[in-house]
Amino acid sequence: MPAKGHLRRRLVAMLDAAVGKLAALGLRGLRRFDRKHTADFAGRFLRQIGPCLPEHKVGRTNLQAAYPEKSPAEVEQILRGVWDNLGRFGAEFAHLDRLTIHDPRDPKPCDIEFDHETRVRFETIRDSGKPVLMFAAHLGNWELPALVAHHYGLKVSVLYRRPNLPAVADAVVDMRAGCMGTLVASGTEAPFVLAKSLEEGGVAGMLVDQYDRRGVDVQFFGRPARTSARHSRKRRSQCPLQRARPREASDRAGPLRRTFQ
Repeated sequence: MPAKGHLRRRLVAMLDAAVGKLAALGLRGLRRFDRKHTADFAGRFLRQIGPCLPEHKVGRTNLQAAYPEKSPAEVEQILRGVWDNLGRFGAEFAHLDRLTIHDPRDPKPCDIEFDHETRVRFETIRDSGKPVLMFAAHLGNWELPALVAHHYGLKVSVLYRRPNLPAVADAVVDMRAGCMGTLVASGTEAPFVLAKSLEEGGVAGMLVDQYDRRGVDVQFFGRPARTSARHSRKRRSQCPLQRARPREASDRAGPLRRTFQ
């Protein structure tokens, strides 16, 4: 029996490694294609197959709890938009380091846009030299806050969950490195790394809308849930909180573009 169990674990590990390498090759392969055309295709594709997946039912249940006043047709429309966004995000992820960011000194077409107030906010944070805790949620392309903050010279440390498959994890880190500051993998040492960043006047960024088994109990739309308490703990250091919200904007004269607030 122990021998069979050992063999099974080895087979599972080999399968995970193979799947991870294929996924990593797929991410790198996407860089060979036009980003906007690929994003359009991926969005349409997931709009079609998303409703057939079990996650669609979970999404429907959650939306009905969040928006009890909406009709079933309205809920389904939102869900298809969610699948569309997820497809576009997957295609864009392979091109993170290639996304162009708005520059008021050079008003040429770009991939990421934001208004004057947002630009001033980033410059104020950068020039103050004081620590800031920046939080966001899985909305739009949720990688944008770290990209824009790094672009404006902020000393950013970004908390992220390392994918389970090592090959995928390495590919993800390679694509993020150099364009969004210091990457901090979630784990027992992560709070200390982020705290040190804040002590040095840096910016700690994190997504705060995930279920955390080790988190604190909260009521979310009338239902029990658990969320991370990291952001509230950092708040005790008296550093200001800054939220970021990426979103999409339709452009009739061209492809869908990303905006940032």
